[in-house]
Amino acid sequence: MELESLIFDMDGTLWDSADNVAESWNRVISKLDDIDITLTGDDIKGVMGLPMDVIASKFFADVAPKRQMEIMDMCGEYENEFLAAHGGQIYDGLEAALEELSGNHRLFIVSNCQSGYIEAFLEYYGFEKYFEDILCWGDNCMMKGDNIKNIMEKNGVNPETTAYVGDIQGDCDSAYYAGTKFIHAAYGFGSVDRCDASINSITELVDLVCK
Repeated sequence: MELESLIFDMDGTLWDSADNVAESWNRVISKLDDIDITLTGDDIKGVMGLPMDVIASKFFADVAPKRQMEIMDMCGEYENEFLAAHGGQIYDGLEAALEELSGNHRLFIVSNCQSGYIEAFLEYYGFEKYFEDILCWGDNCMMKGDNIKNIMEKNGVNPETTAYVGDIQGDCDSAYYAGTKFIHAAYGFGSVDRCDASINSITELVDLVCK
């Protein structure tokens, strides 16, 4: 597949941070009087890829919407600190793949996460050098499809020679909405109803676009 640029999703594509996200959120929630839940890694996996306000309404439905977002902000702030210190589980071969891919392609990240989350990932693993730009829901409260468009427009990226790499249906829909190709990370958290290519590991992406 001949491409000039690759835009990556985060969770289920570059890494699996679910267990550490759950731990960080539980530490925050345990100090709150109006929320009585304990989250698991599977709970987090079930909402990864959704906008943060949607996640808030799912987990914190017993409190008012304003309070939901206050709790999300607290969880997200501490989560960023926790992940910057502890990381997550990156997929096998990721750094070697990014090193090779960045030699032939322009690389970007677009995620539906809070501000600081992508930065925590990049900081912990020292991956800043591989990516030209990043954008997330927390930066502008815009949906993923629009942010894929935004990052391409900002960086002069041609949608026709670009693919978004993600693992769930929302990623698929966002990619085609933005006018890019879509590569399904089938090793991630979900299935999709269409794609231009499918990979079973991040190293297969190198074979797909670099060989």
